[in-house]
Amino acid sequence: MSALVPEAAVAPILPATPAFALSGVEFRWPGAQGFGLRVDDFAVTRGEKLLILGPSGSGKSTLLSLLCGVVTPQAGRVRVLGTDIVLLSGAARDRFRADHFGIVFQMLNLLPYASVIDNVLLPLRFSKARRARISPGASESEEARRLLSRLGLEAKLHDGPPAASLSVGQQQRVAAARALIGAPEIIVADEPTSSLDRERQQAFLDLLLQEAGRVGATIVMVSHDESLRPHFDRAVPLERVAAISWQP
Repeated sequence: MSALVPEAAVAPILPATPAFALSGVEFRWPGAQGFGLRVDDFAVTRGEKLLILGPSGSGKSTLLSLLCGVVTPQAGRVRVLGTDIVLLSGAARDRFRADHFGIVFQMLNLLPYASVIDNVLLPLRFSKARRARISPGASESEEARRLLSRLGLEAKLHDGPPAASLSVGQQQRVAAARALIGAPEIIVADEPTSSLDRERQQAFLDLLLQEAGRVGATIVMVSHDESLRPHFDRAVPLERVAAISWQP
């Protein structure tokens, strides 16, 4: 693996730079029967809405972890907005992710006893860059409320009960607002609609994609659900992105 480079060496982000460009990537989880994933060449255009399809346990979450820099490969390059995040230190990857990624987790990962507003504002506590991208003339709290309202969450819930007391559909909207606040360039979503019925699933996706499109964000979502294809610019099966193996 290449030597780490100082944080100052992170390349400037240019408009024509792909959101993601992976080449020669090889990753394996540790263990006697470690799961392995290989990506020879894969790219995502900035502003693209991409759906990656695959069954549960097929490696979709591992691929997202590589894209976000949560894990790094044993070989290869993972370029995000022009920066090879494999070359960054762990702390620098964390800062890069906080500045440029909004993430909707499969299990949502809300702070259960915090208010809705406090959950949405959380990314701004870790990223000066996202704080600076708040709409001119609006406070952080006003921006959080605007997003929540756009995503269909009633105003009476913004400062009301803790997030854990909300319905699953309401928690989904809070998680989406948290991912979107501060206009990150990339939205990554891991099976975010799996716990919703078909009608709520369609409504949630429409709102998420519309709001992300408003700021030109790139969206990469993984799911097992083929019916989501029409919402995206491109839908590809995982096996066309990555080769999977198990170490005997």
